[in-house]
Amino acid sequence: MSSDYLLAIDNGTQSVRAILFDLRGHIVAKSQVPLDAYFSSQPGWAEHGVEEYWQALCTACRRLWSQSNVPATAVRGVAVTTQRGTVVNLDSSGKPLRPAIVWLDQRRTTRVPAISPLWRAAFKLARVNGTVDFFLGEAEANWIKAHEPEIWDRTSRFLLLSGYLNYRLGGEFIDSIGSQVGYIPFDYKGLRWASSWDWKWQALPIVRSMLPELVPPGTVMGKVTTAAAEETGLPAGTPLIAAAADKACEVIGAGCLEPHIGCLSYGTTATINTTSRKYVEVTPFIPPYPAAVPGAYSTEVQIFRGYWMVNWFKEQFGLHEKMRAADEGVAPEELFDELVDAVPPGAMGLMLQPYWTPGIKQPGPEAKGAVIGFGDVHNRAHLYRAILEGLAYALREGKERIEKRSSVPITSLRVSGGGSQSDAAMQLTADIFGLPTARPHVYETSGLGAAINAAVGLGLHRDFGTAINEMTRIGKVFEPKPQNRETYDALYSRVYRKMYPRLAPLYREIQEITGYPERG
Repeated sequence: MSSDYLLAIDNGTQSVRAILFDLRGHIVAKSQVPLDAYFSSQPGWAEHGVEEYWQALCTACRRLWSQSNVPATAVRGVAVTTQRGTVVNLDSSGKPLRPAIVWLDQRRTTRVPAISPLWRAAFKLARVNGTVDFFLGEAEANWIKAHEPEIWDRTSRFLLLSGYLNYRLGGEFIDSIGSQVGYIPFDYKGLRWASSWDWKWQALPIVRSMLPELVPPGTVMGKVTTAAAEETGLPAGTPLIAAAADKACEVIGAGCLEPHIGCLSYGTTATINTTSRKYVEVTPFIPPYPAAVPGAYSTEVQIFRGYWMVNWFKEQFGLHEKMRAADEGVAPEELFDELVDAVPPGAMGLMLQPYWTPGIKQPGPEAKGAVIGFGDVHNRAHLYRAILEGLAYALREGKERIEKRSSVPITSLRVSGGGSQSDAAMQLTADIFGLPTARPHVYETSGLGAAINAAVGLGLHRDFGTAINEMTRIGKVFEPKPQNRETYDALYSRVYRKMYPRLAPLYREIQEITGYPERG
């Protein structure tokens, strides 16, 4: 057995996982601590106790040592990957001033900083004024400054969740470039904090001293402090290595280092990503995010609330499976494949557009979800299959946008996230995309991506190419079925692609009449 072990901390939306990997990418031990659901004092808000994130991390680590034969002293290094866009306000002593605003939060404000006329003229010329206004209204810092000015005045540090957890572990305000995804003054092309003249400093009340120092993924950025060691059980002095945000780590954890491999993430947010050394804006003025590899970008199209819709279905329509699962001692999701298999490809014409939460441009902020094609033959099995197919259609549309903007054809797919555990979801994905679709050898690909960063940072593998070759492998591969592919191609091109353009005017009317989604 190898004596080199790497600890990945993966702080997701629903749980915190502490996972031990060896240098071949095998999971040696794992501990998972559920997180309390976010709380909402207003419709659309999502907040979470900051200290609860840290305590869940500590509990996950302590449980790991009690459950594993590997002692904490055998851990060569630790790396943290987290959900993206969750923000934390700290006072001058490093204490949280308010609950974290979670990435799912939908609050907006109209009380925003003024942008100089020169920048406004440039935005108007580039036809991105609406995108900039969306940025201003969505930025958590602007909302806090406008509605909780006393909190903002006391804010000494404004961090993403990754920066906060790295601070609690290492005692310094240092974070990874690969974790910087959010409404912050970050230069996504230059992979650094924005230059002093950048418009984002005007658009946000943030000043440079509030932000952490940034280092590339795979950099040793400190050591576990004595205080953190007492709470986690890790030895003081254990190296702390910069990883990246969870989606970026998933991409390399699934082995997707080349731009012709598409990485689908069937998680709370469904995404399609490729890794590229080239800066490509798939949607104009919406940047690619930092990759988990230094100097690279993760070209991404996301479907907000993607596989969250599976949980939505479970809560709204899945009582039978929940009761059966309780009797049989299995997860309800395992039984949902039976629903999918009971319905033919195409769900007998039931088509779903999965915009349960609006986007910035594609879809626009007025977007809503839609289901069309209902008939008396349809039941909840058809609806469940339509959900999975609708998500795959939306991600196929994202694939085609990435290919058009990057000029690189995507020739194969890897799928990560909870949805990847469903054979039915994997097969219909292969059929809709018309591409071989592989499941990675481990489910915990975001944790594996963080472990890959740790292995490279510690010199246990000489570079990222070597680490990914050694630590990732393909599991089961699903090949597209020609007959299913023909059905899906017709539905996608002749129906799905036309749904949003034709429904968008009605969405705008709904927004005008009801006020939802909120304009801000």
